[in-house]
Amino acid sequence: MGSKEGQHTRAPRRGATKIARPAAARLRRYDGGMDDPVLDLRPLGMPWGTSDPFLFCVHHDDAYPAGTDRLGPAASLSGRDLGQDFAGKDGFRMYHGTVVPGFPQHPHRGFETVTIAWRGLIDHSDSLGAAARFGQGDVQWLTAGAGIVHAEMFPLLDRSGPNPLELFQIWLNLPAADKLVEPHFGMLWSRDIPRLLFTDQAGRTAEITVVAGALDGERPPSPPPRSWASRPDTDVAIWSIRLEAGATWTLPPAAHAETLRTLYFFRGPSMRIGGRLLDRHLAAPVRADRPVVLAAGEGACEILLLQGRPIGEPVAAHGPFVMNSRAEIQRAFQDYQRTRFGGWPWPVDDPVHPREQGRFARHADGRVEHAEGGGAE
Repeated sequence: MGSKEGQHTRAPRRGATKIARPAAARLRRYDGGMDDPVLDLRPLGMPWGTSDPFLFCVHHDDAYPAGTDRLGPAASLSGRDLGQDFAGKDGFRMYHGTVVPGFPQHPHRGFETVTIAWRGLIDHSDSLGAAARFGQGDVQWLTAGAGIVHAEMFPLLDRSGPNPLELFQIWLNLPAADKLVEPHFGMLWSRDIPRLLFTDQAGRTAEITVVAGALDGERPPSPPPRSWASRPDTDVAIWSIRLEAGATWTLPPAAHAETLRTLYFFRGPSMRIGGRLLDRHLAAPVRADRPVVLAAGEGACEILLLQGRPIGEPVAAHGPFVMNSRAEIQRAFQDYQRTRFGGWPWPVDDPVHPREQGRFARHADGRVEHAEGGGAE
Protein backbone atom coordinates (compact mmCIF):
# COMPACT_ATOMS: atom_id res chain seq x y z
CA MET A 1 0.00 0.00 0.00
CA GLY A 2 1.74 3.10 -1.17
CA SER A 3 5.34 3.50 -2.21
CA LYS A 4 6.98 4.99 0.84
CA GLU A 5 9.57 2.71 2.48
CA GLY A 6 8.29 1.44 5.81
CA GLN A 7 4.67 0.98 4.78
CA HIS A 8 3.56 -2.61 4.76
CA THR A 9 0.71 -4.91 3.98
CA ARG A 10 0.10 -8.52 4.85
CA ALA A 11 1.90 -10.79 2.40
CA PRO A 12 0.25 -13.79 0.78
CA ARG A 13 1.40 -17.25 1.81
CA ARG A 14 4.93 -17.83 0.68
CA GLY A 15 5.21 -20.07 -2.35
CA ALA A 16 8.04 -22.16 -3.70
CA THR A 17 11.06 -20.19 -4.83
CA LYS A 18 13.89 -21.14 -7.12
CA ILE A 19 16.85 -22.36 -5.12
CA ALA A 20 20.14 -20.55 -5.63
CA ARG A 21 22.82 -22.88 -4.33
CA PRO A 22 25.17 -21.12 -1.89
CA ALA A 23 28.54 -20.16 -3.25
CA ALA A 24 31.59 -21.02 -1.18
CA ALA A 25 31.78 -18.57 1.72
CA ARG A 26 35.01 -17.05 2.91
CA LEU A 27 35.86 -15.09 6.02
CA ARG A 28 36.37 -11.36 5.55
CA ARG A 29 38.50 -9.30 7.93
CA TYR A 30 38.10 -5.57 7.81
CA ASP A 31 38.01 -2.32 9.73
CA GLY A 32 34.42 -1.25 9.28
CA GLY A 33 34.67 2.07 11.08
CA MET A 34 32.34 3.58 13.64
CA ASP A 35 29.43 4.00 11.21
CA ASP A 36 29.51 0.46 9.85
CA PRO A 37 26.73 -1.65 11.47
CA VAL A 38 28.50 -4.89 10.52
CA LEU A 39 30.57 -6.23 13.41
CA ASP A 40 32.04 -9.26 11.65
CA LEU A 41 31.60 -11.55 8.64
CA ARG A 42 31.66 -15.30 9.10
CA PRO A 43 31.35 -18.22 6.66
CA LEU A 44 28.16 -20.27 6.72
CA GLY A 45 29.11 -23.74 7.90
CA MET A 46 27.05 -26.84 8.58
CA PRO A 47 25.53 -25.91 11.00
CA TRP A 48 25.61 -22.11 11.08
CA GLY A 49 27.31 -20.46 14.03
CA THR A 50 25.02 -18.62 16.44
CA SER A 51 25.22 -16.28 19.43
CA ASP A 52 23.63 -16.52 22.89
CA PRO A 53 20.70 -17.20 23.42
CA PHE A 54 20.81 -19.37 20.27
CA LEU A 55 22.84 -22.56 20.18
CA PHE A 56 22.58 -23.93 16.67
CA CYS A 57 20.98 -23.29 13.28
CA VAL A 58 20.92 -25.64 10.31
CA HIS A 59 19.44 -25.08 6.86
CA HIS A 60 18.20 -28.29 5.25
CA ASP A 61 17.68 -28.00 1.49
CA ASP A 62 17.13 -31.34 -0.26
CA ALA A 63 15.94 -32.10 -3.80
CA TYR A 64 14.16 -35.38 -3.11
CA PRO A 65 12.86 -37.33 -6.14
CA ALA A 66 9.43 -38.90 -6.51
CA GLY A 67 8.30 -41.04 -3.60
CA THR A 68 7.60 -44.75 -3.29
CA ASP A 69 4.63 -46.52 -1.73
CA ARG A 70 6.62 -46.47 1.54
CA LEU A 71 7.10 -42.67 1.26
CA GLY A 72 10.84 -42.98 0.64
CA PRO A 73 12.78 -41.86 -2.46
CA ALA A 74 12.11 -43.70 -5.73
CA ALA A 75 15.82 -43.82 -6.50
CA SER A 76 18.74 -46.09 -5.88
CA LEU A 77 20.22 -45.71 -2.40
CA SER A 78 23.38 -47.61 -3.25
CA GLY A 79 26.60 -45.87 -2.35
CA ARG A 80 25.04 -44.11 0.65
CA ASP A 81 26.03 -44.58 4.26
CA LEU A 82 22.47 -45.30 5.33
CA GLY A 83 21.87 -44.30 8.92
CA GLN A 84 24.53 -41.56 8.61
CA ASP A 85 23.89 -40.13 5.15
CA PHE A 86 24.89 -36.46 5.14
CA ALA A 87 26.94 -36.34 1.93
CA GLY A 88 24.24 -34.93 -0.36
CA LYS A 89 24.62 -37.49 -3.15
CA ASP A 90 22.31 -36.68 -6.10
CA GLY A 91 21.15 -33.53 -4.32
CA PHE A 92 19.58 -35.08 -1.22
CA ARG A 93 20.41 -36.73 2.08
CA MET A 94 18.74 -39.56 3.94
CA TYR A 95 20.21 -38.29 7.25
CA HIS A 96 19.58 -41.02 9.85
CA GLY A 97 16.66 -42.51 7.91
CA THR A 98 16.96 -45.80 6.04
CA VAL A 99 13.62 -45.94 4.15
CA VAL A 100 12.13 -42.46 4.68
CA PRO A 101 14.66 -39.64 5.06
CA GLY A 102 14.85 -37.83 8.37
CA PHE A 103 15.72 -38.33 12.01
CA PRO A 104 14.27 -41.35 13.83
CA GLN A 105 13.68 -41.16 17.58
CA HIS A 106 16.33 -39.27 19.56
CA PRO A 107 16.31 -37.43 22.91
CA HIS A 108 16.76 -33.77 23.90
CA ARG A 109 17.10 -31.98 27.23
CA GLY A 110 17.71 -28.40 28.34
CA PHE A 111 16.77 -26.28 25.29
CA GLU A 112 14.15 -25.70 22.58
CA THR A 113 13.90 -26.56 18.90
CA VAL A 114 12.21 -24.17 16.48
CA THR A 115 11.60 -25.85 13.10
CA ILE A 116 10.52 -23.65 10.18
CA ALA A 117 9.27 -25.85 7.32
CA TRP A 118 9.16 -23.86 4.08
CA ARG A 119 8.79 -26.67 1.56
CA GLY A 120 7.98 -30.35 1.88
CA LEU A 121 6.50 -32.01 4.93
CA ILE A 122 7.74 -33.17 8.33
CA ASP A 123 6.13 -36.00 10.29
CA HIS A 124 6.62 -35.52 14.03
CA SER A 125 6.10 -38.10 16.80
CA ASP A 126 7.26 -37.80 20.41
CA SER A 127 7.39 -39.41 23.83
CA LEU A 128 4.53 -37.22 25.07
CA GLY A 129 2.24 -38.98 22.60
CA ALA A 130 2.04 -35.86 20.42
CA ALA A 131 2.16 -36.18 16.65
CA ALA A 132 2.00 -33.83 13.67
CA ARG A 133 2.44 -33.41 9.96
CA PHE A 134 3.48 -29.87 9.08
CA GLY A 135 5.03 -27.85 6.25
CA GLN A 136 4.24 -25.08 3.75
CA GLY A 137 5.40 -22.35 6.13
CA ASP A 138 4.32 -23.97 9.41
CA VAL A 139 6.58 -23.79 12.47
CA GLN A 140 6.95 -26.34 15.25
CA TRP A 141 8.21 -25.03 18.59
CA LEU A 142 9.26 -27.71 21.04
CA THR A 143 10.48 -27.12 24.59
CA ALA A 144 12.56 -30.16 25.49
CA GLY A 145 12.98 -29.04 29.10
CA ALA A 146 13.53 -32.00 31.43
CA GLY A 147 13.58 -34.38 28.51
CA ILE A 148 11.70 -35.47 25.41
CA VAL A 149 12.25 -38.04 22.68
CA HIS A 150 11.02 -37.22 19.19
CA ALA A 151 11.28 -38.32 15.58
CA GLU A 152 11.32 -35.97 12.57
CA MET A 153 10.76 -37.80 9.29
CA PHE A 154 10.40 -36.35 5.79
CA PRO A 155 7.69 -38.32 3.91
CA LEU A 156 7.80 -38.08 0.11
CA LEU A 157 4.12 -38.03 -0.82
CA ASP A 158 4.30 -37.21 -4.53
CA ARG A 159 4.77 -40.41 -6.54
CA SER A 160 4.81 -38.65 -9.91
CA GLY A 161 7.28 -35.82 -9.39
CA PRO A 162 9.96 -34.35 -7.13
CA ASN A 163 9.51 -33.77 -3.39
CA PRO A 164 11.72 -30.78 -2.50
CA LEU A 165 12.30 -30.10 1.20
CA GLU A 166 13.54 -26.87 2.77
CA LEU A 167 13.58 -26.14 6.47
CA PHE A 168 15.47 -24.40 9.22
CA GLN A 169 15.99 -25.96 12.61
CA ILE A 170 17.07 -23.51 15.29
CA TRP A 171 18.09 -24.41 18.83
CA LEU A 172 17.21 -21.80 21.45
CA ASN A 173 18.75 -22.18 24.88
CA LEU A 174 16.86 -22.26 28.18
CA PRO A 175 18.16 -20.53 31.32
CA ALA A 176 19.17 -22.68 34.28
CA ALA A 177 15.87 -21.97 36.04
CA ASP A 178 13.95 -23.55 33.13
CA LYS A 179 16.28 -26.36 32.06
CA LEU A 180 14.11 -29.00 33.72
CA VAL A 181 10.62 -27.65 33.03
CA GLU A 182 7.93 -29.96 31.69
CA PRO A 183 8.33 -30.56 27.94
CA HIS A 184 5.95 -28.66 25.70
CA PHE A 185 4.90 -29.34 22.09
CA GLY A 186 3.51 -26.42 20.12
CA MET A 187 2.56 -25.57 16.52
CA LEU A 188 2.47 -22.20 14.78
CA TRP A 189 0.43 -22.72 11.63
CA SER A 190 1.38 -20.82 8.50
CA ARG A 191 -2.02 -19.11 8.36
CA ASP A 192 -1.35 -17.47 11.74
CA ILE A 193 2.22 -16.26 11.14
CA PRO A 194 2.51 -12.60 10.09
CA ARG A 195 4.00 -11.92 6.67
CA LEU A 196 4.52 -8.22 6.05
CA LEU A 197 5.19 -6.58 2.69
CA PHE A 198 7.19 -3.35 2.67
CA THR A 199 7.53 -1.24 -0.48
CA ASP A 200 10.56 0.99 -1.03
CA GLN A 201 10.61 4.29 -2.94
CA ALA A 202 11.31 2.48 -6.22
CA GLY A 203 8.27 0.23 -5.73
CA ARG A 204 10.32 -2.88 -4.93
CA THR A 205 9.21 -5.10 -2.08
CA ALA A 206 10.59 -6.78 1.01
CA GLU A 207 8.64 -9.63 2.59
CA ILE A 208 9.27 -10.28 6.30
CA THR A 209 7.94 -13.43 7.97
CA VAL A 210 7.76 -12.94 11.74
CA VAL A 211 8.22 -16.28 13.52
CA ALA A 212 9.12 -14.71 16.87
CA GLY A 213 9.19 -11.15 18.14
CA ALA A 214 7.18 -8.27 16.73
CA LEU A 215 7.42 -5.98 13.72
CA ASP A 216 5.26 -2.90 13.18
CA GLY A 217 2.88 -4.14 15.86
CA GLU A 218 2.44 -7.57 14.24
CA ARG A 219 3.11 -10.58 16.46
CA PRO A 220 3.00 -14.30 15.72
CA PRO A 221 1.32 -16.79 18.07
CA SER A 222 3.00 -16.99 21.46
CA PRO A 223 5.99 -19.27 21.99
CA PRO A 224 5.79 -22.00 24.66
CA PRO A 225 5.19 -20.60 28.14
CA ARG A 226 8.67 -21.29 29.56
CA SER A 227 10.61 -20.27 26.47
CA TRP A 228 13.26 -17.55 26.77
CA ALA A 229 11.30 -15.94 23.92
CA SER A 230 8.14 -15.77 26.06
CA ARG A 231 9.73 -13.32 28.52
CA PRO A 232 8.84 -9.70 27.69
CA ASP A 233 12.37 -8.32 28.11
CA THR A 234 14.47 -10.85 26.14
CA ASP A 235 14.02 -9.24 22.69
CA VAL A 236 14.03 -12.59 20.87
CA ALA A 237 13.24 -12.31 17.17
CA ILE A 238 13.30 -14.87 14.37
CA TRP A 239 12.53 -13.25 11.01
CA SER A 240 12.82 -14.49 7.45
CA ILE A 241 13.59 -11.57 5.12
CA ARG A 242 13.13 -11.79 1.35
CA LEU A 243 14.14 -8.82 -0.82
CA GLU A 244 13.25 -8.71 -4.47
CA ALA A 245 16.05 -7.68 -6.85
CA GLY A 246 17.20 -4.14 -6.11
CA ALA A 247 14.88 -3.70 -3.10
CA THR A 248 15.92 -1.90 0.06
CA TRP A 249 14.47 -2.25 3.54
CA THR A 250 15.56 -0.77 6.84
CA LEU A 251 15.84 -3.16 9.76
CA PRO A 252 14.66 -1.25 12.84
CA PRO A 253 16.76 -1.09 16.02
CA ALA A 254 16.29 -3.79 18.62
CA ALA A 255 14.53 -2.93 21.87
CA HIS A 256 17.68 -3.37 24.00
CA ALA A 257 21.23 -2.25 23.30
CA GLU A 258 22.68 -5.50 24.68
CA THR A 259 20.68 -7.62 22.22
CA LEU A 260 22.85 -9.79 19.96
CA ARG A 261 21.70 -9.76 16.34
CA THR A 262 22.96 -11.82 13.38
CA LEU A 263 21.88 -11.70 9.74
CA TYR A 264 22.43 -14.87 7.70
CA PHE A 265 22.60 -14.10 3.97
CA PHE A 266 22.01 -17.53 2.43
CA ARG A 267 20.36 -17.06 -0.98
CA GLY A 268 20.90 -14.65 -3.85
CA PRO A 269 23.88 -13.29 -5.78
CA SER A 270 24.70 -10.27 -3.61
CA MET A 271 23.40 -7.73 -1.10
CA ARG A 272 24.53 -4.79 1.00
CA ILE A 273 24.27 -4.41 4.76
CA GLY A 274 24.73 -0.72 5.36
CA GLY A 275 27.59 0.11 3.02
CA ARG A 276 29.10 -3.36 3.18
CA LEU A 277 28.84 -5.46 0.01
CA LEU A 278 28.33 -9.20 0.46
CA ASP A 279 28.91 -11.16 -2.73
CA ARG A 280 29.15 -14.49 -0.92
CA HIS A 281 26.75 -16.18 1.48
CA LEU A 282 27.87 -15.17 4.96
CA ALA A 283 26.72 -14.60 8.54
CA ALA A 284 26.93 -10.97 9.63
CA PRO A 285 26.60 -10.04 13.31
CA VAL A 286 25.37 -6.44 13.27
CA ARG A 287 24.83 -3.68 15.78
CA ALA A 288 21.41 -3.89 17.37
CA ASP A 289 21.16 -0.31 18.63
CA ARG A 290 20.64 1.37 15.26
CA PRO A 291 18.65 0.97 12.02
CA VAL A 292 20.40 -1.14 9.39
CA VAL A 293 19.70 -0.66 5.68
CA LEU A 294 19.50 -3.93 3.72
CA ALA A 295 19.68 -3.80 -0.08
CA ALA A 296 19.44 -6.63 -2.60
CA GLY A 297 21.74 -6.71 -5.59
CA GLU A 298 20.75 -7.72 -9.11
CA GLY A 299 18.81 -10.76 -7.91
CA ALA A 300 16.37 -11.54 -5.13
CA CYS A 301 17.99 -12.45 -1.85
CA GLU A 302 16.96 -14.10 1.40
CA ILE A 303 18.23 -13.52 4.92
CA LEU A 304 17.44 -15.14 8.24
CA LEU A 305 17.60 -12.90 11.31
CA LEU A 306 18.24 -14.31 14.78
CA GLN A 307 18.40 -11.95 17.72
CA GLY A 308 17.93 -11.92 21.48
CA ARG A 309 19.30 -10.72 24.75
CA PRO A 310 21.92 -13.23 25.90
CA ILE A 311 21.14 -15.58 28.77
CA GLY A 312 24.72 -15.14 29.92
CA GLU A 313 25.13 -18.50 31.68
CA PRO A 314 27.69 -21.28 31.20
CA VAL A 315 26.83 -23.74 28.43
CA ALA A 316 27.77 -27.40 28.65
CA ALA A 317 26.62 -29.34 25.59
CA HIS A 318 27.05 -32.93 24.51
CA GLY A 319 25.08 -34.26 21.56
CA PRO A 320 21.36 -33.84 22.25
CA PHE A 321 21.74 -32.35 25.75
CA VAL A 322 22.51 -28.73 26.68
CA MET A 323 22.99 -27.90 30.35
CA ASN A 324 25.13 -25.57 32.49
CA SER A 325 27.78 -28.01 33.73
CA ARG A 326 29.44 -31.30 32.85
CA ALA A 327 27.87 -32.88 35.92
CA GLU A 328 24.42 -31.95 34.60
CA ILE A 329 25.28 -33.49 31.23
CA GLN A 330 26.28 -36.73 32.96
CA ARG A 331 23.01 -36.66 34.90
CA ALA A 332 21.08 -36.17 31.65
CA PHE A 333 22.62 -39.32 30.17
CA GLN A 334 21.90 -41.25 33.35
CA ASP A 335 18.29 -40.04 33.46
CA TYR A 336 17.75 -40.92 29.82
CA GLN A 337 19.21 -44.41 30.27
CA ARG A 338 17.01 -44.96 33.30
CA THR A 339 13.71 -43.42 32.18
CA ARG A 340 13.93 -42.96 28.40
CA PHE A 341 12.22 -39.65 29.17
CA GLY A 342 8.87 -41.36 29.45
CA GLY A 343 9.42 -44.09 26.90
CA TRP A 344 8.63 -44.38 23.22
CA PRO A 345 4.92 -45.04 22.57
CA TRP A 346 5.28 -45.73 18.83
CA PRO A 347 5.77 -49.19 17.26
CA VAL A 348 8.81 -48.12 15.19
CA ASP A 349 11.67 -45.66 15.63
CA ASP A 350 10.83 -43.76 12.42
CA PRO A 351 7.03 -43.41 12.29
CA VAL A 352 5.35 -41.65 9.38
CA HIS A 353 1.69 -40.82 8.97
CA PRO A 354 -0.55 -42.17 6.17
CA ARG A 355 -0.07 -40.68 2.72
CA GLU A 356 -3.58 -39.22 2.72
CA GLN A 357 -3.12 -37.45 6.07
CA GLY A 358 -3.22 -33.67 5.79
CA ARG A 359 -1.34 -31.18 7.94
CA PHE A 360 -2.42 -31.69 11.54
CA ALA A 361 -1.25 -31.77 15.13
CA ARG A 362 -2.39 -34.07 17.92
CA HIS A 363 -1.30 -32.69 21.27
CA ALA A 364 -0.38 -34.69 24.35
CA ASP A 365 -3.79 -33.95 25.88
CA GLY A 366 -5.55 -35.47 22.86
CA ARG A 367 -6.58 -32.17 21.27
CA VAL A 368 -6.32 -32.27 17.47
CA GLU A 369 -5.75 -29.32 15.13
CA HIS A 370 -6.08 -29.30 11.35
CA ALA A 371 -4.03 -26.76 9.44
CA GLU A 372 -6.27 -26.61 6.38
CA GLY A 373 -9.58 -26.52 8.19
CA GLY A 374 -8.48 -24.18 10.96
CA GLY A 375 -10.25 -25.81 13.85
CA ALA A 376 -9.54 -28.05 16.78
CA GLU A 377 -11.15 -31.22 18.07
